[in-house]
Amino acid sequence: MALRRLGKDPESKSGGSPTVYLDEERNTYLVQGWIVSDEARLEQLDLPGHETVVEIPRRMVRFFEEGDRGVRSDV
Repeated sequence: MALRRLGKDPESKSGGSPTVYLDEERNTYLVQGWIVSDEARLEQLDLPGHETVVEIPRRMVRFFEEGDRGVRSDV
């Protein structure tokens, strides 16, 4: 599996998360983010037991767009 890091949150205080990856073989995105544990928020999602959800800041959406254009981010 060839994962390509598209970018990590430039405002992350720890420098490592959240991060967006592209799996070029499967043509899918992987998102490393903050665990969502607020039950009130989780109840609003149609989330099957075999899935999970993570949260990332809105400013990171640009990394998905870069992946679609094949642009590598050095962030």
